[in-house]
Amino acid sequence: MHYLILATDYDGTLAKDGKVSETTLDALKRLQKAGRKLILVTGRQLEDIWKIFPEVDLFDCVVAENGAVIYFPATREELLLGSLPPEKFVQALRSRNINPLSIGKVIVATWEPNENEVLTTIRELGLDLQVIFNKGAVMVLPAGVNKASGLSEALSKMELSVRNTVAVGDAENDLAFLKLCEFSVAVSNALPSVKSEVDWVTQSSRGDGVVELIERLLTLDLTEDLRESSILPDRHRIILGKLDGDRDVYIQPLNRNILLAGISGGGKSTLATGLIERFIDKGYQVCIIDPEGDYQKFEQTVVLGNAQQIPSSAEVLTALSKPEQNLIVNLMGVKIDDRPLFLAQLLPSLLEMRVRTGRPHWIVIDEVHHMFPTSWDAAVTLPQSVNGILMVTVHPEHVATSALSLIDTLIAVKSPMQTFTNFCNAIGHQLPNAQLPSELASGSGVAWLLNTEEQPFKFEVILPLQERQRHMRTYAEGNLGSDRCFFFRGENNQLNLKAQNLNMFIQLAAGVDDRTWLHHLHLHDYSNWLQNSIKDESLAKEVSEIETTTDLSPADSRDRIKSAIENRYTLPA
Repeated sequence: MHYLILATDYDGTLAKDGKVSETTLDALKRLQKAGRKLILVTGRQLEDIWKIFPEVDLFDCVVAENGAVIYFPATREELLLGSLPPEKFVQALRSRNINPLSIGKVIVATWEPNENEVLTTIRELGLDLQVIFNKGAVMVLPAGVNKASGLSEALSKMELSVRNTVAVGDAENDLAFLKLCEFSVAVSNALPSVKSEVDWVTQSSRGDGVVELIERLLTLDLTEDLRESSILPDRHRIILGKLDGDRDVYIQPLNRNILLAGISGGGKSTLATGLIERFIDKGYQVCIIDPEGDYQKFEQTVVLGNAQQIPSSAEVLTALSKPEQNLIVNLMGVKIDDRPLFLAQLLPSLLEMRVRTGRPHWIVIDEVHHMFPTSWDAAVTLPQSVNGILMVTVHPEHVATSALSLIDTLIAVKSPMQTFTNFCNAIGHQLPNAQLPSELASGSGVAWLLNTEEQPFKFEVILPLQERQRHMRTYAEGNLGSDRCFFFRGENNQLNLKAQNLNMFIQLAAGVDDRTWLHHLHLHDYSNWLQNSIKDESLAKEVSEIETTTDLSPADSRDRIKSAIENRYTLPA
């Protein structure tokens, strides 16, 4: 179950004229019975909600006062995310005859057209306050407090993720929390500005629209298939690589089981690292099972275990309890023959955690031929409904068929024909009709979406950010090698000044005579070097435009090319 939480606005969304219908209440109860969590996100004060909505305890959490107050009905716990504006502010509003004027625990609220007086008062008193509008309501809150910040804090307290949350609303103050969540919905009576920003708009209005959404979620429970669902927004897609050098190709971030296979040195780690980076960048929690310690320098993660210490399942679950924390489970302390048993004990705990929290969203199993070898009965720990698994291996034919049978996305590097053949032979699947290359150059891959009519396609791998940064440091201050250096030679080869990196290029460019500089400039030698040796197409294009600008002095062209380089690369001081 990916969409574990429903976060809903109250007025104009759940309620009509302040009241929630029995039909809407029944739908909420059915959704909760199906295992979902309910969060009410409202601009109203808690006392007001209790008076008009006696069934508020149906919700697991209430975010009130437009994000400033969090309340947990089961425990009666209340949390304030700010403080009430100073008394002098309230008194100043009263002296200006602002009416109506409502004072909450944190919020101060009135109605249009009082917003100008409110803004003037804030400015005159020099207060760090913000004004939020909601269909005529004027709400004053501490800076940075809104429905999104309140919902984020509530989910954190509940150890849940926005990536598992569906949000529904109708007004301008809802946009912040709608955009925050995995799937955003507007009821049909919502403001046009809200409808234009969400992933889906219901056909029905207010509570009936919420019922429509709930029925859709419950239907999704029955199909258990998000792959091609319209309730899976494109904005969360994960870039896989590039087609034909310039066109991005994507995979959906959910309900996929990916096998990444190929010989050592073929680029598996580069591609796997890039995918994991993009999962994390989108806010999906990742747990990496790392048998050989290959991911220890992976950024944005914590590491459990080493060659001397074996992590326990309890330690893993504790580390993953924070939705924003990503984890590497280092198994170097576990003998190869014992690794299948270790994973067989850990994986059920991870999957049980997914039932409760929807996380971790991705479980990455490196060296999966060690973790689920053909001699191991993986069916015990890999139910056929599991998803969000990324397996990495050299030899798919050495992986248990019960694990391979889960795969719906096969990605091969280096030797795709051999990899696809070994995979298909292992599970009795028919090879694709497309002609597959026997060998691929480094930096390329072939992907096959097994459960679709699409044929396998070749793509260019996008380097992980950390590898791009390493390359950029090399370009900036490393040694590129003689075949990739730039040589200032001049028109008659009277010079032989070698720039082995960008930093040296800028230093030499500042010192060569104008005639030598212009000689290379007019031949487009600078942009050609950046294109072919530095492999930076956008920088080469910018420099090429400078080279073709005829009214620049030598000093001007030097300065512009230097600035273009420094804007992209951090050069040593």
